[in-house]
Amino acid sequence: MKPGLDFVGKNVKEAVEKASEELQVPTDKIKYDVISNGSSGIFGLVGVKKAKIRVSHPGSERKKDKTSKTGHDEKDRVREESIKSLVDEAFNGTGYKKKSDGLREPEKFLKPDGASKIDKTDIDLSSEQIQIGIDSLQKIIDLITTDAKVSVETEQNRVMFNIVGGNAGVLIGKRGQNLEAIQYLIDKIVNKKSEKRIRLQVDVEGYLKTRRENLTKLAEKLAEKTKKTGRPSTIGQISAQDRRTVHLTLKADKEVRTQSIGDGYYRKLVIFPRKRNYKRKRHNGKVSADR
Repeated sequence: MKPGLDFVGKNVKEAVEKASEELQVPTDKIKYDVISNGSSGIFGLVGVKKAKIRVSHPGSERKKDKTSKTGHDEKDRVREESIKSLVDEAFNGTGYKKKSDGLREPEKFLKPDGASKIDKTDIDLSSEQIQIGIDSLQKIIDLITTDAKVSVETEQNRVMFNIVGGNAGVLIGKRGQNLEAIQYLIDKIVNKKSEKRIRLQVDVEGYLKTRRENLTKLAEKLAEKTKKTGRPSTIGQISAQDRRTVHLTLKADKEVRTQSIGDGYYRKLVIFPRKRNYKRKRHNGKVSADR
């Protein structure tokens, strides 16, 4: 038996039982490391992830286990894995064109299938669809935090579900990933049986507006830096929605171009100088920039 064999199951116990059966070793004799505790996702809809263990050869030398995370640290790690799995499952469908060198063209951010521009007059906030969305969102946030309420309004041809109160930090999550996962679920619930798709967005106490404003300022600042130095500037590990904000902010700037690089939903965004607008030349032993 080679060291480092992986086994998966609905939970760690099932994974261990599978390892025992295949390797013909009693469960209490199996030495293993937990790679993932698994996740049932939210309501079993998305983000379901199997538990995974790595079994070591009983006779092989193993390094002493580092102090494992317990208590709140372990819970936080499991929660982070669960959310990451959920977000990857939910948002890996973002459209982009892949190049052979691993670089990716800026996302086109196409509207969902069947989506069309919706006028505010076409949105009935008292409709059954919207009420289902409000009720579902309230149930989800009640499971996460207390004293949070949902209100709804129309904004820029879409339905805005606004969450006020409760633990905003938990609802938003790291880089806004919890909020994006919640929005994904509500979108699926609201448009599940609808002939006419409703564009919607879920926000927590104005977080999205503040985030967009900060990203816009950052994008403009880095673009200026890129134009002055002639060197690319990088914004690392941001979501598709955040990359969209940067792309749109700098779209009209003829001296720079933006491009997403990497794999997965959270990727880097690089701001490149346009060569035709930035030419280096040497003059009297000094380097200057022509724009």
